[in-house]
Amino acid sequence: MMNWNQLISNKRFGLESLHEVRKEDRTEFQRDYDRLIFSSPFRRLQNKTQVFPLPGSIFVHNRLTHSLEVSCVGRSLGNDAARLLLQKHPGLAGSHLSEIGAIVSAACLAHDMGNPPFGHSGEKAIGTYFSEGKGQALKSLLSPAEWEDLTHFEGNANAFRLLTHQFRGRRPGGFVLTYSTLASIVKYPFSSQLAGGKQKFGFFLSEQDDYERIARELGITRLSGEGEPVRYARHPLVYLVEAADDICYQMMDIEDAHKLKILTSQETKELYACFFPEERLERIRKICRLVTDTNEQIAYLRSSAIGVLTKACVETFVEHEEEILSGTFQGPLIKQIAQPVRDAYRKCSDTAFAKIYCAKDVLDIELAGYQVITTLVDLMIEAVRYPHKAYSQLLINRVSHQYDMQAPTLYGKIQAVLDYISGMTDVYALDLYRKINGNSLPAV
Repeated sequence: MMNWNQLISNKRFGLESLHEVRKEDRTEFQRDYDRLIFSSPFRRLQNKTQVFPLPGSIFVHNRLTHSLEVSCVGRSLGNDAARLLLQKHPGLAGSHLSEIGAIVSAACLAHDMGNPPFGHSGEKAIGTYFSEGKGQALKSLLSPAEWEDLTHFEGNANAFRLLTHQFRGRRPGGFVLTYSTLASIVKYPFSSQLAGGKQKFGFFLSEQDDYERIARELGITRLSGEGEPVRYARHPLVYLVEAADDICYQMMDIEDAHKLKILTSQETKELYACFFPEERLERIRKICRLVTDTNEQIAYLRSSAIGVLTKACVETFVEHEEEILSGTFQGPLIKQIAQPVRDAYRKCSDTAFAKIYCAKDVLDIELAGYQVITTLVDLMIEAVRYPHKAYSQLLINRVSHQYDMQAPTLYGKIQAVLDYISGMTDVYALDLYRKINGNSLPAV
């Protein structure tokens, strides 16, 4: 059974030797948040696709605005959960349990930082380059575990790498975040060898030892035996980070779809209205009648629905605390919340898959993303494999020194390429693609 006293640690990854020196214990998790929000990789999220194409005349969410909103909801989830858990376990009053809101908020900021350009299609493009494309030729040159990492390339695992890996010229420990914040972003705490037919795992082979070190420190339950592919139970706060993400992307995608006229005002209002009992709905209608702007009415309905989902997820988290701490709780919180809120969420999800995620503009981004990412990966891997070629040198010279394009192993070289490409914004990737193809020249 995992325990809260051990699970919440402010020890910093990469600065373990200095852990006893710092005395301002209760500000460490806030430092994680500040360190992330001032970082370049976080700022680059403003030019990465969430679902819809990047904003034109109508504003829709990008990765940065999504991450900020998820962080706000995550803070509420964490603070509310901490309050109820402290009521349930008064003996933990002197622990870091009250800091859950800060930890979850920071982890939510970081949860999408490893995603490549063009949304989830970017992840698929990288994975399928190796499993279906020209990258298949590399299989015999890599170990089975390395191959699984590449064919199942996953943004969550890449975020853990980004936050912990020592890039060239940078300090050990990457972002040097606290152990608890790092553990809270690992949604799938197992190796790629256990990913199966899904594109889901938590850490690359190169960061497996790092995750295991964190898991041992925090007392996270190991579920696999010696000699088996590594698998752990989730850190309990992962469930709150995941819930914040589930709440935001579903509720905000509905609102964005309305702005883009994929959903009518009536359809949108009806979807949000499903979250409320009749007496609450009548009060909401009265408030909505105070304003005439339809977008403002829908924003109020959306914010109220988020409040309902937040309360339901916190109640489920606390109710199932023992299962979560024992590593036996199955599935995300959002699928275990009480009805009829669960039914309302499912209705929104069904509508999103039927009308939003298959919308023409969304599919166009995925098609373009596949082409851009596949081309860049192919050319850059060719360049690092044969760096003596003139064209290879031109490509490599464009790459920041922090990426080790001369790594001693092929796996390391490929990882450097994927670090470089996944760190790009949509705009940068598209611009580089055009220049490589001769469609764009400086000052022409």
